[in-house]
Amino acid sequence: MINNRIFLVSKLIKYPLLEQINKLHTTTIVSASSAFGEGPTKWLSYNKKIYPPQEAHEERRPAFVCHQRTNIKYSPWKMWYIASMIRGMPVDEAIRQLKFVLKKGAKDVRETLEEAKELAVKEHNVEFPSNMWVAESNVGKGIVIKGMRRHARKRMGKVEYFHCHYFVRLEEGAPPKHYYQNVPKEPSEQLEDWLLQMRKRKIINSL
Repeated sequence: MINNRIFLVSKLIKYPLLEQINKLHTTTIVSASSAFGEGPTKWLSYNKKIYPPQEAHEERRPAFVCHQRTNIKYSPWKMWYIASMIRGMPVDEAIRQLKFVLKKGAKDVRETLEEAKELAVKEHNVEFPSNMWVAESNVGKGIVIKGMRRHARKRMGKVEYFHCHYFVRLEEGAPPKHYYQNVPKEPSEQLEDWLLQMRKRKIINSL
């Protein structure tokens, strides 16, 4: 009977809600690193994918490495601007630019890029880690820890401590000239479009 109760209690402790209640009086950082907030694992599974051997006439498949950092104590909406800034950059240039960004999340993004470069050499046989560029840089929403704030007249307010996940994929080779598909036109092309638009004007009810 006692063993059955211990088994039931051990099963209940594994649930996230009970574990969060158990850590109600701890800090948000301790709660973020708990067992129920380990974060996603699908992104790292792309590193284990095995591709078939290529033929002699096929274009060489560039090496890549996926890396992530989970449950960063930072707003995912603020982290999005940092992640978007370094897309399409060479990895060394991205690390160099992040050193000048005066935002809290820039440090975590820079450290994630440096860790991805080390993994590319150790586990993916990349000879020159500096010859890589940021092919993907995305942010996901992590766990949200809710708390209470005291107000006057015995009232309470809700506090939410947001966390985010950062995902990056480094690809071997030179970055493309235009990372985004809808690239802005050159000044000469914009002038030609404007002239064509002006010449197509027509006065209604005229010859």
